[in-house]
Amino acid sequence: MKRRTILQAAGAAALMTATDAKAQGWPNRPITLFVPFAAGGPSDMFGRILARGMSATLGLQIVVDNKGGMGGVVGVAATAKAAPDGYTIGMNATGPTAIAPFMVPNMPFEDKDIALLTPIALVQMIVATSSRLPVASVPELVAYAKANPGKVNYGSSGPGGISHLAAELFKSAAGIDIVHVPYRGAAPAVQDLLAGQVQMVVLDVSVLLPHIRSGAVKALAATSKTRSALLPDVPTTAEVGLPTVLSDNWYGLCAPAAVPKDMLDRIHAAAVGVLNNKEATEPMLAQGAVIRPMTPAEFTDFVRQEREKWGPVVKASGARME
Repeated sequence: MKRRTILQAAGAAALMTATDAKAQGWPNRPITLFVPFAAGGPSDMFGRILARGMSATLGLQIVVDNKGGMGGVVGVAATAKAAPDGYTIGMNATGPTAIAPFMVPNMPFEDKDIALLTPIALVQMIVATSSRLPVASVPELVAYAKANPGKVNYGSSGPGGISHLAAELFKSAAGIDIVHVPYRGAAPAVQDLLAGQVQMVVLDVSVLLPHIRSGAVKALAATSKTRSALLPDVPTTAEVGLPTVLSDNWYGLCAPAAVPKDMLDRIHAAAVGVLNNKEATEPMLAQGAVIRPMTPAEFTDFVRQEREKWGPVVKASGARME
């Protein structure tokens, strides 16, 4: 009995040593962060800022890998399908997480495949019109659209994206008939807004800001609960009578669901540490981002609420993504 007890104790000690060694050994090589959009945009910038800060905290390099396609679905799917060893993490966003599930017939990943960790940045959006349109406020825009049904065109960065659905949400709440003109990205949509080919957009504040400041574009409302720090004189949609028109664009951090909890906890802690560092996030704030880190449980509940909002909007719009 004594010999058996000694052997059992030795075995347990060996198992604990192996487990501790595994925990202490991670991470010991570079981690990859999948960004589900092309290089150069806001998501890429946010991802690189986060990667830089987390690299310093974890003591190794985090390499950004841009995997665009299907409005972000391809990149999030790559994260979901990666080996759950703690060496691959990814960004998710409004489009691939809260909108695409209602638009893509065969989603390449399911909720159970992804561990939601925290939002990275929330980007406020602006209802804006061409300076050529004879309106100066949301009530005037609504009145003009009602007097000219089907004659106001709005541009978006592509069918099924946040800028498309945000405008559809505005259209539904205001009870107006406006026509969608999709583009391949926000830049060409803005160019046609400047040229007067489309009369309005709902886009990220950072995309519109230079043109608003130049006077070429009129900012009518922020589709957020609070005014934009970059445009403090522009009212929120609630302030102009459309309280249900809330369409903040957001980016978050996620990982393969089967990554061990202790690793997820360390990844989350490293990310939140960066997000709570005002010096590290200053470039994000300069782009109009709002930083609100959450616990995984809070983030999961936030995504649920986002889906409850966007599902009916997608259905009403009839938008589909193949």
